[in-house]
Amino acid sequence: MTSPPRAVVCDIEGTTSAIAFVKETLFPFAERALDGFLRDRADDPEVSAILGEVRVLAPGREPAEALRGWMAGDEKVTPLKALQGMIWRQGFESGAIRGHLWPDVAPCLRAWARAGIALRIYSSGSVEAQRLLFGHSEAGDLTPILSGFDDTRTGPKREATSYAAIAASAGLAPGEMLFLSDVAEELDAAAAAGMRVCQLVRAADGTVASERHPACATFPEVAARFGLPAPDEPPSG
Repeated sequence: MTSPPRAVVCDIEGTTSAIAFVKETLFPFAERALDGFLRDRADDPEVSAILGEVRVLAPGREPAEALRGWMAGDEKVTPLKALQGMIWRQGFESGAIRGHLWPDVAPCLRAWARAGIALRIYSSGSVEAQRLLFGHSEAGDLTPILSGFDDTRTGPKREATSYAAIAASAGLAPGEMLFLSDVAEELDAAAAAGMRVCQLVRAADGTVASERHPACATFPEVAARFGLPAPDEPPSG
């Protein structure tokens, strides 16, 4: 019998959280706040550095124009994700936003953490945004049980080298880690790096199961399939 994974790496959108939360709450909030944020934080060195990255990637365009274009196309551009994370911080800290998690997620994460399983997040959203979502989630602050956060600065989510880098950072062999995502191409890359993988197929998100990978509808199903501890508390929310 195969041993349970020593670490679980979770995608966010479509895996721990509803796609609708990102599309209908986070993205519009950042778009509405963009101009005021850039005006109010014009002298902030961190914001200036991000805008410098924007100018390199979009020469000849005004940074705000480039950012709005990337937002409209849902582009996975690192300076955009970093800036969105800073804007979302204001929303989370003010209480205007709370991070959505599917009700089955937090009980499983807590049970796995208690069992000594390392928990990491890997999302195209910035590390800043990840910490905010899990730190101000509907299930409370989960950041104390999360041991690592990775975003596009680690590497693209559809390249095997990114997952190899995450395993190296965790000090584990890729085969000791389980990656959970709703996107088959991300699972392809993680599997190519040697990780165990499982697709989350959330009916509410309209995810289509891939025939290439194991698939589960909830985190308790993942626990049962991979020998992880079952939650000992009811679903949150």
